[in-house]
Amino acid sequence: MDRRSFLAALGCSAAAFPAATPMAFASLPGDRRLVVVVLRGAMDGLDVLQPYADPGLRALRPTLSVGPEGGAHDLDGRFALHDFGADLLPLWRAGELAFAHAVATPYRDGRSHFDGQDVLEAGTVGVPPSVGRAGWLNRLLGAMPGATGRDAIAVGRDDMLILRGPAPAGAWAPESRIALDGATADLLRHVHHDDPLLRPVVEDALRLSADGGPEQGGGADRLFAFAAGQLRGDARIAALSLGGWDTHRGQGSALRRPMGQLSAGLLRLRDDLGPLWARTMVLAVTEFGRTASENGNRGTDHGTGGAMMLAGGALRGGRIWTDWPGLAEADLLDRRDLRPTRDVRAYAAWALRDLFGVDRSVLEGTVFPGLEMGEDPRLTL
Repeated sequence: MDRRSFLAALGCSAAAFPAATPMAFASLPGDRRLVVVVLRGAMDGLDVLQPYADPGLRALRPTLSVGPEGGAHDLDGRFALHDFGADLLPLWRAGELAFAHAVATPYRDGRSHFDGQDVLEAGTVGVPPSVGRAGWLNRLLGAMPGATGRDAIAVGRDDMLILRGPAPAGAWAPESRIALDGATADLLRHVHHDDPLLRPVVEDALRLSADGGPEQGGGADRLFAFAAGQLRGDARIAALSLGGWDTHRGQGSALRRPMGQLSAGLLRLRDDLGPLWARTMVLAVTEFGRTASENGNRGTDHGTGGAMMLAGGALRGGRIWTDWPGLAEADLLDRRDLRPTRDVRAYAAWALRDLFGVDRSVLEGTVFPGLEMGEDPRLTL
């Protein structure tokens, strides 16, 4: 048995990682990079980015989202970053972190994670299935002259709808988690020792196996490190996801793990990309927001309006884009949720226009059918 056959028998490929979260890659012409992170479970934007200057916040959330007096970090006199995201403050100060608040996809009413994520990744609602079941990043690839397909790697059992479609893109998922004893791991290292292609990838796989993978709380930053490795090569777009944002109870502590994973991942991406970070933008998006009021379990339930996070050296950061609707009862959507005042897809569309020069008519007609992008938020430098 040769080295590659041996690795295949162990469930290792050129991107062998334990079951974790989906990740995909694509190549595009040009020198700018885009990373899309899907935050599965519905991140509470009112807690991650707390509108503490709004007098309605404390009445709605007596134990959550209490602003700087509760340990959050003031950003601009209106909004404060949750303390669990404090590691990202250097990015904010460097102008490499920003937020858009009171945003949502067009998804309404159902409050289903599955349906909400489908709309987020498809980038459409109320369109023919032949369009709606393709992902918006895949439609981007198909609309760009000169774009070429690259392996799209899904780390986990499910592929990502965001890159699914007719444009060339592949997918890979492990059949099972890597669990190797010491002797087997040593043998694996020996057989791939002289293989320049597989050696660094398998070393990463072994480290992730030891960590238990991101869903056990370890190794999430290595997902971003793997993405950085692809972006240092031919890839220009990476898409991945992080779970753990469905905080129905004990949100004050439940946010620690996903916020820590996201923070560590963004910092790892910055460090590993090196000079390429200056030409990179990250969009971290979620399927919907959460209720404006906390529930009886000191958590929050499925809502509508929320926040998205943006990062990267190509970003004109250090700012918060919002047309704030207010948290008074009469201002809430259905007297329940933060009212969205802008479509999250508009920010994604402007990012594609700025990074890759995609024409607005293509973005509104093909990539995000039916979208009205609105005013340019000037996301990039």
